[in-house]
Amino acid sequence: MVHTCVVSGCRNRRTPGTALSFYRFPRDPDRKQRWIAAVNREGWMPNDGSRLCSTHFISGKQVKNPRSADYVPSVFAAAPVSPEMKEQGALEPLDKQEARVEAANALLFLQGQGRPGGGERGQTRRPEEGEATGEDSSSSSLSSDDEEESGSDSKKGKFILKPETSVNVDDVLRALKRENQALRESVEKMSLSESSLRNDAEKVKFYTGLPNYFVLETVMWLLAPHMDGLKNAKLSKFQQLLLTLIRLRLDLRNQDLAYRFGVKVGTVTKTVHRMVNIMSSTLVPTAVFWPSRAELRKNLPAALRSSHPDCAVIIDCFTVPLEEPAARGNQGAGLSSDVLKYLIGVAPQGVVTFVSRGVVGNVSDKSLAEGCGFLCKLLPGDIVLASRDLDIGESVAARGAQFKIAGGGEACGGSEGSVLSQSSSETLLVQRHVEKVISMVKQRYAMLTGPVESPFTAAAERTSTLSTFDKIMQVACALNNLCISAAPLE
Repeated sequence: MVHTCVVSGCRNRRTPGTALSFYRFPRDPDRKQRWIAAVNREGWMPNDGSRLCSTHFISGKQVKNPRSADYVPSVFAAAPVSPEMKEQGALEPLDKQEARVEAANALLFLQGQGRPGGGERGQTRRPEEGEATGEDSSSSSLSSDDEEESGSDSKKGKFILKPETSVNVDDVLRALKRENQALRESVEKMSLSESSLRNDAEKVKFYTGLPNYFVLETVMWLLAPHMDGLKNAKLSKFQQLLLTLIRLRLDLRNQDLAYRFGVKVGTVTKTVHRMVNIMSSTLVPTAVFWPSRAELRKNLPAALRSSHPDCAVIIDCFTVPLEEPAARGNQGAGLSSDVLKYLIGVAPQGVVTFVSRGVVGNVSDKSLAEGCGFLCKLLPGDIVLASRDLDIGESVAARGAQFKIAGGGEACGGSEGSVLSQSSSETLLVQRHVEKVISMVKQRYAMLTGPVESPFTAAAERTSTLSTFDKIMQVACALNNLCISAAPLE
């Protein structure tokens, strides 16, 4: 009689010369019901002619021992293939057989059918000729009611799951906990979070430009009360600050930051603009300010103490290229419109005390100084130093101060006939001082090197004359001042 396997999708049939075995459904009600559940055919019930082929058992045959994985058929992942469809005499690779037995052991453990103690985990072996398989005699001899075999030696090379195989639950649990902890630590180390930065000063410096986590935490403490109104379910307050600092520090594109923080590009854009506005109104007044005359004289470096005791600031101008040239309609004839020009004031102690707003084009130094509010900071008797003529002597003199060019330049606006007689070494000293501070700020925050993207050149707010990039320039100088100065005038 020809039998066909009842499993849906299985085309195996019992034909003369087949290497497969076909089994009746058990008479034991409980076991029979488990077989029916394993076959998983909705509304179907077996009859006396229903058969299940041996390919649905891990070891290639059914086993009567309730502790065995083959007590119930379990191989249904894909439609089984009859050995006749394979090359004649081909056997299943050894590693695949062992993997199947290991899977059976794991299944036993998860089902709670494994016995404590006895045997090593995943122990398998190939039965020797004439050797018992390790199962009870009742499980190895099948009655004619439960099994019809083809008579061939198709079981040659098959592995039999030993009933005494077991798993030490405590050992497995401990191993999984250790692996889980290692994976957590690995993920945490690669992430951009507070805990991953807290004990890694180099990581803090690389991503934020700040010297250590303590300074970063201080900035966060200062800004946090002003971030309460920001509704951003995707990013925490710390992540919003960190994202903005990374944008300034590494000048990464918004798409890159969106991938790193798992948010949309629009979220990155809004976060950067909001945080820059908050830092501009909160951090800049705290870190970038004009010191009092008494404070300046108290901390005046020795290099200027005898020659210029009333030195209030050392100034210079610098430009930043634009990504897209501004409309020439707003520029004078012949003036370049592809740069932003800034005036920066640096104290002899090495901190930035003034940053002007950016002006598009090569405007004159005098126009820039008179329009940015720098002159309002000066007091009568103050000395403004520079390493080159910036054409602002008359403007400075109008405030009762003096503009002096280090290294022999004339004092503009001072007493009649007063002339500076400085050595060339002083000129070089002053020049290097300002250049070093400007270079330090730009190296610490790569975004300041340009080119400036067009969205940052628009006014940040309707009521403000400062563009977003002007605020970024001021914020970068403020953050630089929070670091230990590396450019005192000595």
